[in-house]
Amino acid sequence: MKIPIDDLTAATGRVLLASLFLVNGAGKVAAPATTRAYIAAAGIPAPDVAYLLALAVELGLATVLIAGFRTRLAASLMALFTLATALLFHAHAGDQNQLTHFLKNVAIAGGLLQVAASGAGSLSADAMLVRYRDLTARL
Repeated sequence: MKIPIDDLTAATGRVLLASLFLVNGAGKVAAPATTRAYIAAAGIPAPDVAYLLALAVELGLATVLIAGFRTRLAASLMALFTLATALLFHAHAGDQNQLTHFLKNVAIAGGLLQVAASGAGSLSADAMLVRYRDLTARL
């Protein structure tokens, strides 16, 4: 079976986008106190809840994105999270480093919105479920 390049590219793009979230999520698991302190220092209320939300997105939704399951929803939620973190943690235009992080987050959100708009492609759980539904509908 030959895999169309568009579907291979879509799957690769999902993995590359998700890898950043997985690495950051693993870092948060490895240093929970430091992460909570960073969240609290940014003035975010309920740092424990924010920490758990970050883990849910960075580990949970990133895994879902790689699998291509409920891809449009997962990518949309991850884009919202990424824009929120840009605004909450990196909106310091006078600091070149923070501006770079802000723009990186905005660009990542743009990539996630592109995934949300175009879907997962044929190499995904979403496509597998559609094929399964089509097959069982014919029976």
